[in-house]
Amino acid sequence: MTKTAIVLFNLGGPDRPDSVEPFLFNLFNDPAIISLPNPFRFLVAKLISRKRAPIAREIYENLGGGSPLLPNTEAQAEALSAALPDLGEVKCFIAMRYWHPMTDETVQAVKAFAPDRVVLLPLYPQFSTTTTGSSLRLWNKRAEAAGLRVPTHVIGCYPRASGYVNAVAGLVRKALDGMEGRKRVLFSAHGLPKKVIDKGDPYQWQVERSAEEVVKTLNIPDLDWIVCYQSRVGPLEWIGPSTDAEILRAGKDGVGIIVCPIAFVSEHSETLVEIELEYRELAEESGVSAFARVPTPGADPLFIEALADLVRLALQRPVGVCAGEGSRICPVEFGKCPCRDAA
Repeated sequence: MTKTAIVLFNLGGPDRPDSVEPFLFNLFNDPAIISLPNPFRFLVAKLISRKRAPIAREIYENLGGGSPLLPNTEAQAEALSAALPDLGEVKCFIAMRYWHPMTDETVQAVKAFAPDRVVLLPLYPQFSTTTTGSSLRLWNKRAEAAGLRVPTHVIGCYPRASGYVNAVAGLVRKALDGMEGRKRVLFSAHGLPKKVIDKGDPYQWQVERSAEEVVKTLNIPDLDWIVCYQSRVGPLEWIGPSTDAEILRAGKDGVGIIVCPIAFVSEHSETLVEIELEYRELAEESGVSAFARVPTPGADPLFIEALADLVRLALQRPVGVCAGEGSRICPVEFGKCPCRDAA
């Protein structure tokens, strides 16, 4: 029987208060996040993580002291394994980028499983060098060092995958149906410094395509909607418009808002604290008439089936990095996109 290992990539999150600072250090010590050479990056990461740790610990206190991301991802892994009985023996593994289970641990677990083939599946529908790109680089480095040389299929992105889009659209529709009066949908994604996009990162372009597909699926005439970006840190110019600014604009326009975390597929601090608590409070202070947060797809059957279909399609293609739609979808100016056309 063929043995298939599926590795789910995600960010990771601290599981208790004393892991907040080392988690932040791992994040800011990633050259995809701060591009300084060492030892400067190490020193800057130490400084930032120490400074931000008290604020971050307060955020995670609202979540019981730690991030819910790992249990969310474990539920997705279990559901995905169950959705692929046609592939023989399938086992899903989790590789978090900045906290446990980290890539080193997962590489060893996959090697012990001794699969015939590996599928790398980022839980980031939209590709970015700072998320999927960073995870892939580290996986390749650690797998090579561990002697894990198995045919490996990589799903680079899937911003318009039908199951993902339908799952998000269904959640947005439920929120729309539950709100009276004038309303606006804010498709909120984690932001990036503008210089990252200017260097050819396709993330913003793919986020906008995801939102367009959700709106098309909703098929609601004259739906009021916009894509915006959250979680800005530091003095650099970030892509926009910002979610904060759009909340303020909604207050001035006298409309209710429905915030859909379009680039998140699992609940964590950005959805359960930044959107649910901080943005809700900002909306109330800004005179927004009504506020709703759309849940992430999580283990929604439509989303899990979309992931299962992506795995099946990836295994039909040659090894390497390929878009979930088969062919590369990004315009040529986005040179950081690693996806190639399917053979």
